[in-house]
Amino acid sequence: MRTLIATVLVAFATLAPAQDRPQRDRPAPPLPAGFKAIRDIEYVPGGGSSRSLDIYRPEAKPDKPLPVIVWIHGGAWLGGNKDRPNGIALLKEGFALASINYRLSQEAIFPAQIEDCKAAIRFVRAKSAEYGIDPTRIGVFGSSAGGHLVALLGVSADKKDWDVGENLNQASQVQAVCDWFGPTNLLTMGVQSGPDSRLDHDAPDSPESKLIGATVQTAPEKANAASPLTYITPDDAQILILHGDKDPVVPMQQSETFHAALEKAGVKTKLHIVKGGGHGDGFQVPEVQQLVREFFVATLKPAASSN
Repeated sequence: MRTLIATVLVAFATLAPAQDRPQRDRPAPPLPAGFKAIRDIEYVPGGGSSRSLDIYRPEAKPDKPLPVIVWIHGGAWLGGNKDRPNGIALLKEGFALASINYRLSQEAIFPAQIEDCKAAIRFVRAKSAEYGIDPTRIGVFGSSAGGHLVALLGVSADKKDWDVGENLNQASQVQAVCDWFGPTNLLTMGVQSGPDSRLDHDAPDSPESKLIGATVQTAPEKANAASPLTYITPDDAQILILHGDKDPVVPMQQSETFHAALEKAGVKTKLHIVKGGGHGDGFQVPEVQQLVREFFVATLKPAASSN
């Protein structure tokens, strides 16, 4: 059995795609001309860096409010940060972008992470006029642990006990979800893992066990409570799911099962398998980027997609 230190090192090295690992010696991504970043905004008063976000928008306040995409980073719920969001290219497509931090599992166990994500969505709505954002058009985008959290956002609009703290007069519902290889059923992660898996998901010190504060297989109620598969209802947000067929960390079946359950419930969803894709490897290709762009344009800018 891996020791805690070994598992943490593996989690940082493998469960976070390259863009999500700590980037202490690398600057934030360059912005297109005419755009700016407003950084380190606390979306929970006194929440510090753990509960802060950055907003990317045009330098001049737009004439009409922009749809916004909220990026939620991965990192095994143990690491990563908001500093290098995916989706910068979408700024030129007429979107604003937000990128959030949330409490990691060593700071607080689940449901702290989804409570933070919902608090961030409510904050964006509450401040929408200030930042030139359309509060009726909010999409979320995340990978790995971030994919898990955006999937939860998409299926939990009616789970009100995760709405805690500030801006409770605002909804935490989102209109569109792009989930890159996020875990969706913590109880089956270990069973579905193949011989090339880099993690023992059922170990007491696995990222999943650390997330819920208990060994996954000995605490099925906690594992199910943290699993997006548990909350699917017909009125959930539209969801685009992408997964690599060579992912050595999150089994591809996690996305296949989630997609099938969404379809059965009548939720509009699409699953795209990245051939030869690993845990983030192979996702920065034109085909994948175009799928993401088309999805957010169709769901958050439907008039533009019909032209």
